[in-house]
Formats: sequence, structure tokens, C-alpha cells
Amino acid sequence: MKISFTTRIIIFSFLLILGCQLRSMGQWYDPDKVNKKAGDVYAQAYEEARDGKLTDAITHLNEALRYEPNFVDVYLSRAGIYANLRNYQASVADFEKAMQMDSIYSKVYYLPYSISLAGVGQFDKALQIVNLFLDNPRLNEQSRKAGEYRKSTYEFALQYEKDHPTKGYVFTPKNMGDSINTTWLEYFPSLTIDGKKMIFTRRVNNDEDFYETDFINGHWVKAKPISGKINTNLNEGAQTIAQDGSILIFTGCNYPEGKGSCDLYIAYQTKNGGWTEPENLPGIINTEFWESSPSLSPDKKDLYFSSNRLGGLGGKDIWVSSKKDNGQWGEPKNLGPAINTSADEGCPFIHADNQTLYFNSNGLTGYGNTDLFVSKKTADNTWGTPLNLGYPINTIDDEGSLIVSSDGKTSYYASDGADTRGGLDLYSFTLRDDISALRTLWVKGRVYDKNTKQGLPSSVEVSEIGGVNTSKLQTDEVGNYLVTLPAGKDYAFNVNRKGYLFYSDNFSLLKGNIDTAMVVDIPLQPLEAGASVVLKNIFFDSKETALKPQSEQELDRVVQLLKDNPATNIEISGHTDNVGKPADNLLLSMNRSKSVVLYLTQNGIAANRLKTKGFGETKPIANNDTEEGRAQNRRTELKIISN
Repeated sequence: MKISFTTRIIIFSFLLILGCQLRSMGQWYDPDKVNKKAGDVYAQAYEEARDGKLTDAITHLNEALRYEPNFVDVYLSRAGIYANLRNYQASVADFEKAMQMDSIYSKVYYLPYSISLAGVGQFDKALQIVNLFLDNPRLNEQSRKAGEYRKSTYEFALQYEKDHPTKGYVFTPKNMGDSINTTWLEYFPSLTIDGKKMIFTRRVNNDEDFYETDFINGHWVKAKPISGKINTNLNEGAQTIAQDGSILIFTGCNYPEGKGSCDLYIAYQTKNGGWTEPENLPGIINTEFWESSPSLSPDKKDLYFSSNRLGGLGGKDIWVSSKKDNGQWGEPKNLGPAINTSADEGCPFIHADNQTLYFNSNGLTGYGNTDLFVSKKTADNTWGTPLNLGYPINTIDDEGSLIVSSDGKTSYYASDGADTRGGLDLYSFTLRDDISALRTLWVKGRVYDKNTKQGLPSSVEVSEIGGVNTSKLQTDEVGNYLVTLPAGKDYAFNVNRKGYLFYSDNFSLLKGNIDTAMVVDIPLQPLEAGASVVLKNIFFDSKETALKPQSEQELDRVVQLLKDNPATNIEISGHTDNVGKPADNLLLSMNRSKSVVLYLTQNGIAANRLKTKGFGETKPIANNDTEEGRAQNRRTELKIISN
């Protein structure tokens, strides 16, 4: 698979012949009168630059200056080469030196000078210079068009600074070190939700393979090729690893069994930590067109990817395929004009919060070329207006892929920064608050039969209490699960399996009172007489008997349970803490159980299958001396009477 890098415009003053032909009053520099030896060396530099030997060209340009210190064309040429090497600071210095020496001769280079100024973030000065460039009435149409385009990017940059003040934010990307980075190219990082395993792509002699590293005792260990049969002599790249580390989906190009030039492939983690032999992703995602850069949602239900397939809005668009109940991937849907443009969008990354999408685009307004953007799901599950991540995360050059860890702030991306080990390296940095994702925690564990202890493949559902977001997933074949929970909200947590009493729980992350991952192993009870469950997502106001609306999701599960099992009869019992008079608590608990039964009968359950009881404060399950204990004692229970 080929990575799309910036197609940079090489700006050499000696290629802009016009500059050598314009002579004006007040211009002192005459290229025809430079030292002959200097001119010969300069010509040699020209040939080297034309052949792509830029370092050699700089060496000979430096030599030419020793023969002719006032050789203006050398400064202009070297400025252009430095710009091509993305050493914009040196480029600006050379442009300014040439313009100080002869401003009239050098003004034809105002456009490339402005680009280098933007390269170091001097957008205000870049705008001033490009306006001077556009003031020239003799510009041809192509030059004017190029100038107007650059002007629009500088104006965008300045407006962005006004609209998104940094408030002390400092962009300090940190090279991830020699355990990961080498003299070869490293890019496309992917990370498990616990931040303990990273898989990335490394290109060695034009062959792309996957490498993995583990975070142990506070540092990343030496990266090694991933085990299994995924790496081949063909190109593998642009991968996504499931949040629990169980699945790897990646891009494979020019495979013999491929449907198109690049397809998506899938592999599964084995018990010994390796990977199965990859297979072309089953279903209808791959086509005869180009599919690449997948990103799997945390619940493994949605797969985002980039493709130039038919039906899109432009060249490459971002698409999503959702997994159906039968386990097959559904027809991919274009994310639409909220995300995609008539140009190219790619490298999608869906965060662990399942609400924040990062991607790149060269069609949305930005700093020039390809920028990184973020979009967040709205209340109706559509995508909000993308926000440019801003300078200096985005620059005037191409930006590739970016991922964000579960804390919502720590980001990883590839860059050829000043301290690179060679070409692209992996770096980490912290995002600004306004472009961060939600801090996301997770619950993991195993679902099993309470009696036999055997693991049970089951359905896990997490719902935002009082909200619209619901996530459903399946455990693996032995009952293991991992559920992600964005902080700052409260969640209802349910586990279902046919023939068993469902499991109910809730997690309050509204105040950020949970800081670490939770391990919750879930024993499901066979649907038999005597089995009981606390309905933890039934809610009442204090001292009230009316059900709160947030209770309906839980009650609907009880309705479905009874409809699926028509021979099952149940008892609903109410319980309270010991605050207040015992008689009042007894009456309150009875009336609350009656409210639950009333809801069930109103939703089609026969009254003769339902029994109510109120126990008040007489059956505590925790100590009433603490608020936490009292909260546990205030509960509604469901017990199977007969089945």
C-alpha cells in the first residue's frame, strides 16, 4: 500500500526564469555579472536540484557564495530548497537575506516567501507579503490563482487564532523513542483502550509490515514484528486494533485474492497472543475500488474506512458499515456532506467514546494540502460540523493519521520532526481541550453460568441513563466482554442470554468518581424458581412511588423477558433503608412494587403472573450507617416464582 505524502511544489529561483529577466530602476543586482566560478558551481547545483539531490545542491550553493558573497540567486535558490525540505526557518532567513540585498530583483519571489512564512506560523506577515504579490498587475492567471489560494489559507489561519484562543496551550510533540522509531519510516499507530499495546506500520525497503510494542513499567519495550502470518512480502498497513486487542483489521494491497487494488483484511488474536491468518473481510465492504484506513468502533459494531467507491461525493470519502444481528457487515453508508467533500477524506479514527471522529481532508477549509479535523456526534446521531485541529498540529503540509487514547487528550501521530530518527517517526502530544474526546473508562469481565461456572456468550447492552445513546455488543465465545463508558454520564448496564435471568447494574461516572477500569464478572442465573435479580435501573424520587422515566428501559426488559417466557411468573418486591418510620417505609416499599407491576400490566403482561411485596427496611443487604449502604438497601427486586 502506498502512503499518500505531500506533493510539494519545489521552489527554485533558478527555475523561475522570469525573475532573471526583469530589470527595473533601482535594481543593482545583475545575474549576468556574477563571478564565473560562482556561476559554474551554481549551474552544478541546478543540475543536482533537478535530479533530486537537494543536499548536494545546498553544498554547492554554499560554495558559490564563497566565490560570490552577493550572489542573490543563490539565496533565493537555497530558500526554495530549504522550503522543499520543510526547513522553513532557514528558507525564511534566505528569502529575507536576498530581499535585503535587492528587494526589487527578489520581489517576484513574494509568493514562495509567503509560503515559508506560513510554514513557521507567521501568518500575519505571510498575508502582508502575498498581498504585495497580488498587487502586481502583470501576474498571469495561474500565478494570481495560486496567490489567491494562499491568501485564503492565511486568512483562515488568522481567523482560527481569534476563534480558538490557546489559553496557554503549548504544542510539544514528543518522539516516542528508540524502542519504536528507527531510521526507517514508522506511521499509522493503533492502540488498545488500556494503553498497554500499540501496533504500527513500519516501511523497510518499500515493504510495509506491522510491529507491536507493549507498555511495561512505564515505558514502551522494543518493538518487534507481530506474530502470526499477517506480515508478508506484500504491503500491509493502515490498521485498526479492537479496543480489547482481539481483532486486527488492516489494509492489504495487490493481494492475489483481493477484489480491488487495496482491500480490508481481518485477523483474530489467538490464545497464545499471536494472530490468525488474515482473510479478506467477509461481506460487501470490499469492492473493485480502493478501500483503506479502517477504524473499528469500541463496541465492534461499526467499521469506518476510506474508499473511492462509486456513490461518494468526491475522490475518497469516509464510509461506515454496521454489523447486522447475524454477524455480517451491512451495506456501507457514506458519512455524507457533513464530513465528506468533493476532494479526499481519509484516515478516520473513531475514539473509545464512540462519539468523536478524527480524520483528514484536503477538501475542507484549512492551512493548505491535507489537514486533520474532528467531528462529534449530535443528539440525533448525525455528525457535527468538522473542526480543524488548528496550527501547529496542522501545517501548510500534509497531515496523516492521528489517534487519541482513552483519556481523550493523549494523541499519537507520525511526523518527520526535527528529532526524527529518520523520515517519519511516531510522536505523542496532548490535545487542546476544545478538540479533545471524552475521557473514557471501561468495564471488562466474564459472563458465566452461576451454577456450572461455564462461560456464556451473551448480549451486553449499555444505555446512557436519561440519554439517547445505547451500545450493544456480544461477548466472545467464552463470555469475555469489554464495554467503554465515556466519563461524565450515568449508565444502565444489562446482560442478556436466552434461558437466563438478565443481569442489571448501573455505573455513575457523572462526577468522575471512578478513575480506573472496572472488572465485573457476571454470574447469570438459569431461569428457574428462586432465581432473583436486583433491578438497579428502576428509579424513584425520594419518598415517592411514581416511576421516573429513566426506569422504562429496564422495565421494558422485564416485559420482554415475560413475553419470551410465557410460563414464567414473578414477584416484584420493594425495599427501603431505615430512614424514617418503619410503617411508612413498609407502605412506601409496597406502593413502589405496585407501580412496577402496573407498568408491566399496562404493557401486556397478565396480572395473574405478577405478585407484589413490600418489605420496607426489614431485609437490608448493606449497612445503613453509610449513604452508600443505604443506597443499596433502597432497591427493587425481581424473583422467579415459577417457570
